[in-house]
Amino acid sequence: MSEEHTAEEAVAAEEHFTAPPSGTYRLQLRGTPEGRFGFAEAAALAPYLAALGVSHVYLSPISQAAPGSAHGYDVVDHTRLSEELGGPEAFGAMAARFRAHGLRLLVDVVPNHMAFPERRDLSPALADVLARGPESAHAAWFDVDWDAGGGRLVPPGEGEPNFRRFFDISGLIGLRQEDPEVFERTHGLPRELIEEGLVDGLRVDHPDGLADPRGYLRRLAEVAPEGWIVVEKITEGEERLPPDWPCAGTTGYDSLGMVGGLFVDPDGEKPLTDLYASLTGGPDTFAGVARGGRLHAARHALKPEVDRLVRVLRRVAGTDRPGLERALVELLVEMPVYRAYVVPGEDAPQRAVDVLEEAANRARLHLPRELHGDLETLVDLALGRGEVSDAEFIVRFQQTTAPLAAKGVEDTAFYRWNRMAALNEVGGDPGRFSVGQADFHSHCIRLARDWPLTMTTLSTHDTKREEDVRAWLAVLAELPGEWAEAVDRWWNWWGPGASPMEPDLEYLFWQTLVGAWPLTPDRLTEYLTKAMREAKTSTSWIDQDPAYEEAVLTYARRVLADPDLLTDLTSFVRRLAPYARVNTLGQKLVQLAMPGVPDVYQGCELTGLALVDPDNRRPVDYGRRREKLLRLDTGRRPKEVDDEKLLVTSRTLRLRRSRPGWFGPGSRHEPVAARGPAADHVVAFARGEAVVVATRLPVGLERRGGWAGTTLDVGSVGWRDVLTGATLWGPELEAADLFAHLPVALLVPRAIDR
Repeated sequence: MSEEHTAEEAVAAEEHFTAPPSGTYRLQLRGTPEGRFGFAEAAALAPYLAALGVSHVYLSPISQAAPGSAHGYDVVDHTRLSEELGGPEAFGAMAARFRAHGLRLLVDVVPNHMAFPERRDLSPALADVLARGPESAHAAWFDVDWDAGGGRLVPPGEGEPNFRRFFDISGLIGLRQEDPEVFERTHGLPRELIEEGLVDGLRVDHPDGLADPRGYLRRLAEVAPEGWIVVEKITEGEERLPPDWPCAGTTGYDSLGMVGGLFVDPDGEKPLTDLYASLTGGPDTFAGVARGGRLHAARHALKPEVDRLVRVLRRVAGTDRPGLERALVELLVEMPVYRAYVVPGEDAPQRAVDVLEEAANRARLHLPRELHGDLETLVDLALGRGEVSDAEFIVRFQQTTAPLAAKGVEDTAFYRWNRMAALNEVGGDPGRFSVGQADFHSHCIRLARDWPLTMTTLSTHDTKREEDVRAWLAVLAELPGEWAEAVDRWWNWWGPGASPMEPDLEYLFWQTLVGAWPLTPDRLTEYLTKAMREAKTSTSWIDQDPAYEEAVLTYARRVLADPDLLTDLTSFVRRLAPYARVNTLGQKLVQLAMPGVPDVYQGCELTGLALVDPDNRRPVDYGRRREKLLRLDTGRRPKEVDDEKLLVTSRTLRLRRSRPGWFGPGSRHEPVAARGPAADHVVAFARGEAVVVATRLPVGLERRGGWAGTTLDVGSVGWRDVLTGATLWGPELEAADLFAHLPVALLVPRAIDR
């Protein structure tokens, strides 16, 4: 059976194009000669992606980017399709090929910013502003502080930036999407592609940078009235997506943490925390580290943005008050979420009031009593309440807290506190060690009710490590004693003091080797260089210490060159392998079957062991994946974990696509209880008529003696496992029978054809 034939059989009738999205596959486009992957290369994957079972191909940005762009987020012209990726003709051919195979398109749009290119002719609007300053017809396009620049836009490298940047990247300048002209000029291309039926949905990059995310999304909904719109919104803790945002949901970081935490043993928290503190001398909690990272960002990387907000504050206050400015920095640093959502002229929503009051309560602990009144003044200003209300301060405050969270926590503190590296993930909280079943099911029930078409994910182009690195590292929580012995042995392999690494970096180093093994010297040194510079403790991107960096990399190469040490390391990795397999398959099935629309990041239908970018943007071997899928589709059994993960991915995606009533809007998430001595090692739930079952905490299960006496009450009598083809008879299923071949199962009523 050919792949083309398999794909064609998988394609539904024309009504498939009006069905809700059932699954996406993210492709990283790249227009550079090295590693090129443009529209034509994407189009060639149409038969494979249709056979895999997704409904949508999910593309990184498609607009004209800066020369040499490896990712597309540095747009220079929002009105044109990227020539390097193939231009309009190739894009149209790609979209047509996808549609012929039953696939729709979700594309990434970048409203918050654009590139500040070295070649000014690449952006006529920006060139005109550089030449004419505030008199330019395009002056309102960009978020510029004219007074700070002496009436001119200061280009990168020519002084302190006087424009809003994307985080701390001076090569990316903020756009004012609140200006109708800017919105129209930067969204004409998506509008055209949607009207022509070439694009079906939009993914919005970094909405938290915008002046008014809700207002922007309302205008975007007019561009794509029938489109599926998801936003790259990172929620923190109990934070929820604002219910008045006209979109389908987020890009899935909230679910990433919930799924991953389900496979981490809470009993490992104390021993691993004690181990971390004893090895590194670091603190046993994350909160202080996060605060330190935010303060560092406020005083260094994001100082221009903080200074600009201070200037606005001085204008509003009518005076230079150092105490007020100190209180402002503390309030910024103590924000518990990326930002509040306050619109000038409207009453602040209660959630925004709660966020600002929580931040103020935290900030008070770091301020003398005489400044507490100033702090209250700032809270009122940020919420737009009280005698003085200033629209610029309200907006600018929110646009400053978001990058402060990203740069201070995810891009600094996450590299300074590595008690359990698997938890240091975008949208995650390293201080939350694990997720219980009740919390997981509550999350899923809420998604099914409120955001049924939100996206879910386990890996993205921005995650700190791919999903199966985290699956391997999760095993350490079940084997803390063995891990402690192993890492102590490796740490002192050449005697105490042999390593030049900072202790936290060294602990991250050994976790990385175990989680992502095997690693080549090039990949490892690239990762370590980024990790130590992001930590900003001994070296950084701005203030590099070449001697320290070279000492670290030399040490890493020495480790990889020592055959006895590597034998010891690989022996430990083999010890983890059977348990990592359980986590890999379990978390994938859960993510694919839970409420929301699952995304598969490129290549992660097989084991995903890449690290942070650029490692996770390397070319994917699709020939190997095609061969493996064809082998499974012609009836052969999986040979190893890659085959098993591909089986889980393809069968679950196909079932979702063929049964939208079970998994789509209007469907429910219903927990299914296990009974018996090993009940806590089962996570199970029903989606429509399907029952999803996965094994968790496999080391503990083994210590307990296995599944004996553990059952699952599934109600009906006859079931077929979509993954193995096995028939099982209920209403009570023995866990030992259910997991006889795989540590996961996807059950459908036996009467329903495959």
